[in-house]
Amino acid sequence: MISQFFVLSQRGDNIVFRDYRGDVQKGSAEVFFRKVKFWKEDDKEEAPPVFNLDGVNYFHVKVIGLLFVATTRNNLSPSLVLELLQRIARVIKDYLGVLSEESLRKNFVLVYELLDEVMDFGYVQTTSTEVLKSYIFNEPIVVDTDRLSSLGPAALFVQGAKRMPGTAVTKSVVAHEPGGRKREEIFVDIIEKISVTFSSSVSKFVILMKDQYLSI
Repeated sequence: MISQFFVLSQRGDNIVFRDYRGDVQKGSAEVFFRKVKFWKEDDKEEAPPVFNLDGVNYFHVKVIGLLFVATTRNNLSPSLVLELLQRIARVIKDYLGVLSEESLRKNFVLVYELLDEVMDFGYVQTTSTEVLKSYIFNEPIVVDTDRLSSLGPAALFVQGAKRMPGTAVTKSVVAHEPGGRKREEIFVDIIEKISVTFSSSVSKFVILMKDQYLSI
């Protein structure tokens, strides 16, 4: 079971944070980043993807310059948690179209909605983009790929090249042009009108008429 999930920028800024169980201290993101930034253990200058600090297990993967981190006090399979972090990053990318600090900040409501559906009280429910479509209702805010920093999808290409990824690479799976996702929906209002007569003592009342109808 996962206690916390958060996403940090390369500067250590906390972009996304979700506490599922409340059994790990609130400042864990700062503790994690400070430990990773100044890692000097085992004659290595780079922190391993999994380590323990003060009884808390930290798991992290780096995706396009962003740190996806999970914490837990339980003894979980490292490969399982690291795979989960990769899948969460993929799901978020599928919905936002572009995975970057800017897109996460602009779509924080959608991101938190995704996290609440992916995990419940730290237990994984689903990481399937198709399954989540039935439960996610917020529309993504499209980020202009022409203004992406070096941490954006362009960083996947050769440095200095003038090419940009195709639109399919940076398009949300739920957004359509123009105006976001199209839905085939119908809204129905159920209206009920009741006429009631009360006695002077308000101990008895009589329903004179009750109408109920639909309004589309």
